[in-house]
Formats: sequence, C-alpha cells, structure tokens
Amino acid sequence: MNTIKLKAFLEGLYYVYARRKVINPDPLYFLYGYEDVRDREIAGLVASSLAYGRVAQIMRSVERVLACLTKNPHEFLRRNKDSHIVPENFKHRFTTAEDMNNLLANITDILREYGSLENFAGECLKVSGGNIFSGMDRFSEMLSRGKAEGAFSLVTSPKDGSACKRLFLYLKWLVRSDDVDPGGWNVITPRELVVPTDTHMHRIAGLLGLTHRKSADLRTAIEITEGFREICPEDPAKYDFVLTRFGIRAGLDAQELLDLLKE
Repeated sequence: MNTIKLKAFLEGLYYVYARRKVINPDPLYFLYGYEDVRDREIAGLVASSLAYGRVAQIMRSVERVLACLTKNPHEFLRRNKDSHIVPENFKHRFTTAEDMNNLLANITDILREYGSLENFAGECLKVSGGNIFSGMDRFSEMLSRGKAEGAFSLVTSPKDGSACKRLFLYLKWLVRSDDVDPGGWNVITPRELVVPTDTHMHRIAGLLGLTHRKSADLRTAIEITEGFREICPEDPAKYDFVLTRFGIRAGLDAQELLDLLKE
C-alpha cells in the first residue's frame, strides 16, 4: 500500500473510530474526570504507569489509587504529609503499595518545586537542549528516585532501550487534543511524540509496512514513528488509538483490520 492510499485508509479509520464513546475500557477514561490540567497530568501518570496486564485489573487498580488522591490530586499531594497514601494491601501485578507510594512521593516533590509535572517536563527538555529522549530520561529518573532495587519500573526511561510504551502513552494523552486525547500540555508538540509501541502496535505496524524489526524496542518505536510521520508529519501518533482498538475492544477484531487492508 503506497503512502497516499495508506493515509486515506488511516484517515478513514480515524473518522470512524476516534470517538470518546469507544474508549472504555481504557485507563485513558479516568482522565476525563479532571478539568484542571494539573490534576489531569497526575491522574494520567498514575493511569499510564499501571497500564500493563489485563485491562480489567488495570481499571480496578487505577481507580483504587485515584480514589486515594481525592477529586483534586494536585492540591491533595501538595498538602499531604503522609508517606502511606495507598494502603499496604494494594497490589497490581509487579507493583506494590510501596512502589506506588514512592512514585506519589516523587510527584509531590516535583509539584512543590516546579508547581506542575508539565513545568518539570519543560525544565527537563530545556536542560536537554529540547531532545525528547534525553529530556524524558531526566523526567523518568526523578520519578523513579528511591525505587527499590529490582522493582518494576513504573516510569520507564529511553536510555534503557525499551519502547517506553507507557511513558509515550502518557505524553500522547497530555499533548494531543481531540475527541480521544484530552491534552492540556503545551511544553511538547504533537510533532515530537513517539508512537506508544507494544507487541500489538508492533504487529499492526508490520502489517502496514512501517517496520521490519523483530522486537518492540525503542529503535522499533522510532522507526514506526518515522513511518507515521511521513503520512502525518505534524501528528505522527494520531492513528495510535484507532489502530490499537482492533483486537482490544469487543466487536473490533484484528482480522477485520487485515480484511480492510486487503481492500
């Protein structure tokens, strides 16, 4: 499929499926409850950090943590003096209450010093000369400070070479703005985003001819992003949501996507 046909195909999918009504179940759903960007960015970080495993468990775990932060997470964390926000019996696959409380403590430190996560991300990018990968290395390092040795990383870092799917998913949620992604951040532009890449997106991108790499690592995520950038230079992550609905949401089977590709 050439670039012109592929763009038309993707735009058709976007027109049909880029709708808020087809989001649930997805942890992105939780962000819609926050009008204040300072609250939304915290909820988004919690939701994206726990976005691994079975979706039903993800939704339960995210809901449980957000309930601890009240309806105004920004104000709550800035005023909070308790280091045990999430109860000790919390568990999400590899993530313990200690892991989550450590992340919340690091978020709190950032809020008190920089005012918001967006301000901190902007400072990380400034120090890194605007490089999205170096900037996110700094961003992730601060949020992972105090992490127990060998503990599962809630906020991954590009320097480790992984696709950093959950980190780039978080950025997509906060940077893009349409009927799906609520946006709110201005410190990064949609043009700079990296497509969140897991095994599902890796397979789809392979079917679209956007990558021939075997593993879903950072180099693959960059290659996939460059492929989408040729189609939509100003917003390479635009089609992430509509493509990943296939095989995830009931009624949108992956085979249906293959059939559409053959047309």
